[in-house]
Amino acid sequence: MKPELLAPAGNPRKLKIAFYYGADAVYLGGKQFSLRSFADNFSDREMEEGIAYAHERGKKVYVCANIFAKNADFSALEAHLRLIGRLGADGVLVSDPGVFRLAKRVAPDLPVHISTQANTLNAETAVFWRELGAARVVLARELSIAEIAGIHAAAADLELEAFVHGAMCISYSGRCLLSDYLDGRPSNRGECVQACRRKYRVQSDGGQGEWCDVEEDGRGSYIFNSKDLNLSGHLRELEGAGVCSFKIEGRMKSEYYLATVVNAYRRILDGGDERALAGELYAASGRAFTTAYALGGNRETVAYDNAQSKGDCLYIADVLGAEGGRVTVSMKNRFREGETLEILSPGDCFGNMVRVSELKDGSGARTDDAKLVQGIYSFACPYPLREGDILRKRLTERSL
Repeated sequence: MKPELLAPAGNPRKLKIAFYYGADAVYLGGKQFSLRSFADNFSDREMEEGIAYAHERGKKVYVCANIFAKNADFSALEAHLRLIGRLGADGVLVSDPGVFRLAKRVAPDLPVHISTQANTLNAETAVFWRELGAARVVLARELSIAEIAGIHAAAADLELEAFVHGAMCISYSGRCLLSDYLDGRPSNRGECVQACRRKYRVQSDGGQGEWCDVEEDGRGSYIFNSKDLNLSGHLRELEGAGVCSFKIEGRMKSEYYLATVVNAYRRILDGGDERALAGELYAASGRAFTTAYALGGNRETVAYDNAQSKGDCLYIADVLGAEGGRVTVSMKNRFREGETLEILSPGDCFGNMVRVSELKDGSGARTDDAKLVQGIYSFACPYPLREGDILRKRLTERSL
């Protein structure tokens, strides 16, 4: 059986985008108890609809309830866990042993997955969770592929999920207090402000009662800021080590980012040109990449500049449909008659180029400039594009 491609769904639209571009499953959060409380997230009704939408397509939905809970949370948590079970979710992610215990009691048929926040780093911990009834463990991001293989050997009947792409946390699998201390926003209750991404000036006592700045280089000090994870070149090794679910980070990321990354990983898993598709991962914005600790010790994980790359492509428009040799789009960034756009699609049109000609606005009037944000435009197109496809403008040709 192929490993599962697991994508983030920050809201209902992103859930549909993830499935359209090839995800086998998504993870999402309700309006409470998730570690991405600043994402749009899902109301109870949206969660119900999202789970039904997924199941109609043979896909899965896992719901995050992975905060570190306090006593006052448990009454509402009980109702929330009962709801998740009643809606038929395919699993619930938890970090807190108390929440785990509650979930097993009030929703006994709901599979429980142990979140990466629980820091599963060894085989004994994996066996511990399996013996308590966990269906899956989301492994700590600090593990090497060899260490994962050792965990799988000790707990072969326990599903192992591992992050393969996205933002990394400088703290142990996300257990950070910087946000709490500096901004009063508790990271472990879903309110992280990403204080680690900021530029810091560190001072030390010089021994004479004087203070001196300590900087890593002329740009300042980014000692807490991690590069982004990218294990696209090591998926087969991870599969061989026993990983059954490849997880992409990013419930707060854009729709374009989600489509780009899911599409690339789907194609790699389906046997596409791994080297070419690795270049596709630069088409969306992000930091420099790292393989983190997958191959063992690694001292090159810090991003010394907080600025993210804008990516090799500019998100131009969402395709709404195509008919009679024309495509209709909703504009995201300005484009003009005569420009050449590239197609992002899960279908055979992926990577094809189309030159904008016979451009018309939403009223059907000819125009040479699509400048109204979210405006509806159409133009001639020889490809059978579908709703959900994306048009972009390539800014950089990357040499691989």
